[in-house]
Amino acid sequence: MAYDPTKLKDWQIAELAEEKMPTPDEWRDRLGLKKDEVLPYGRVCKLDFAKIMQRLKDKRDGKYIEVTAITPTPLGEGKTTTTLGIIEGLGKRGANVGGCIRQPSGGPSMNIKGTAAGGGNALLIPMTEFSLGLTGDINDIANAHNLAMVALTARLQHERNYDDEQLKKIGLRRLDIDPTNVQMGWVIDFCAQALRHIVIGLGGRMDGYMMESRFDIAVSSELMAILAIAKDLADLRERIGQITVAFDKKGNPVTTKDLEVDGAMAAWMRNTINPTLCCTIEYQPVLVHAGPFANIAVGQSSIIGDLLGLKLFDYHVTESGFGADIGFEKFWNVKCRLSGLKPHVSVLVATIRALKMHGGGPKVVPGRPIPQEYTKENVKLVEQGLPNLLHHLKIIQTSGIVPVVCINVFPTDTKAEIAAVKKAVEAAGARCAVSEHWLKGGEGALELVDAIIDAAQEPSQFEFLYPLEMKLRERVEKIAKVVYGADGVSWTPEAEAKAKKIESDPKYSNYQTMMVKTHLSLSHNPELKGVPKGWVLPVRDILIYSGAKFLCPVTGTISLMPGTSSDPAFRRIDIDVKTGKVTGLF
Repeated sequence: MAYDPTKLKDWQIAELAEEKMPTPDEWRDRLGLKKDEVLPYGRVCKLDFAKIMQRLKDKRDGKYIEVTAITPTPLGEGKTTTTLGIIEGLGKRGANVGGCIRQPSGGPSMNIKGTAAGGGNALLIPMTEFSLGLTGDINDIANAHNLAMVALTARLQHERNYDDEQLKKIGLRRLDIDPTNVQMGWVIDFCAQALRHIVIGLGGRMDGYMMESRFDIAVSSELMAILAIAKDLADLRERIGQITVAFDKKGNPVTTKDLEVDGAMAAWMRNTINPTLCCTIEYQPVLVHAGPFANIAVGQSSIIGDLLGLKLFDYHVTESGFGADIGFEKFWNVKCRLSGLKPHVSVLVATIRALKMHGGGPKVVPGRPIPQEYTKENVKLVEQGLPNLLHHLKIIQTSGIVPVVCINVFPTDTKAEIAAVKKAVEAAGARCAVSEHWLKGGEGALELVDAIIDAAQEPSQFEFLYPLEMKLRERVEKIAKVVYGADGVSWTPEAEAKAKKIESDPKYSNYQTMMVKTHLSLSHNPELKGVPKGWVLPVRDILIYSGAKFLCPVTGTISLMPGTSSDPAFRRIDIDVKTGKVTGLF
């Protein structure tokens, strides 16, 4: 029986559904797991990845389903809601199904965006735990990251206060760190714009080393990116030791290993390697693991989560951050390259409302009433927005993965508007299905999951956009033209010089290309909606992440610390003092 999301808020639906949520022991029996493979954490549990994978190493993988979307708008496309709706719908069809999604950051959860738990009858539970820290992975990442900064700043102070002989007596060698060339900052898992630019070490000689510094949001940490792409604990440990924290005065990297802090950082992160098990409100299993940004990192749940899910489930559903030009491109050319996995189906999520915005509809401001153009029939506006959907569809088709377009239906959508989308998608050679998972749960997703089941039977023609041997600038050019639709790429002199140096150094030959671009447009300009024409992608810098082994060409201004709005979600969140239950989550 579906709940009524038109009368109940998400947190109220979650509270009702959680009354019958399986216990860790029940999950163990239901999933056929051994006692020592389930690690209880209160109402949820972690799964021992290494033990399960060793036992199931010879089991055939299930079908691999990826979910992406058109260019995001403030109206929302419902990617996570659709991911959960697909899992619920496949469950209604009797399939052994599960999925893996990213853990939400406390910053967006306490701000405008809210939790990433889905919505309506396509919702993840336990919602409160999921939204407020879960089993502590983000906290462990923040502690490990900040420990690196503690090691760096302490070393700067000691090298200033002691000569070489004194350093030698306490077992240290002079690293000669350049305080003006520090790569890392501190992290906190809130949107705290007041911490973007700070000065630390004020006081006397024993109060640290005075220098400029910064805070980033915790999920943007390179450690989070490493967790998302690591294949096991040994891989995680090795990558942690290769992180560049700063450079010395000769321009050589100073790593966590140089600071002798990598082992302690790995100790903080030892438990993060195991995914957490949650579920939908219809009680299908959903793994939660990692939560990296999609602008400078891979923007996916973990490779470990997908490897595990494909052994546990006959259908495993995963989700990519942002639109197909950002999240899916990285899923396709980075995550799949590193994991060795080949997806069967990619689901492209679109809404009528978002298509209207890409078709020239009025600007939408979060917190203000939605203009009537988005709630009344306007087929012409939908048709004008269809090129954005068709462009994203073409990206998926270029990968060779079989696409299915999902129209995530809202009550205000009309038959004529839906028919216009279906006609265009089918003319482009793809399946298109309507889904009402938000309103009806799994029952409302049956048309969509039937299309997915059918599509998953087709042979995949999967291939990467570029070989890893291709030079960095050639990769960027190909991504810009094929994926974004740019006419070409322009490089600042500094960025081009950096690119040439990288291309000539063999140590970067196995680094992945992780584009940094706005998610709000196919172009680098967030104001350009639809499918921009006649533009060139400008690259102004290349960020190097030596632990994750990412080369990140920067095509616009990025901030690793979002700001808190004037009307944040935390104003409405509270607890019931009699029961201790959290109220007011989205």
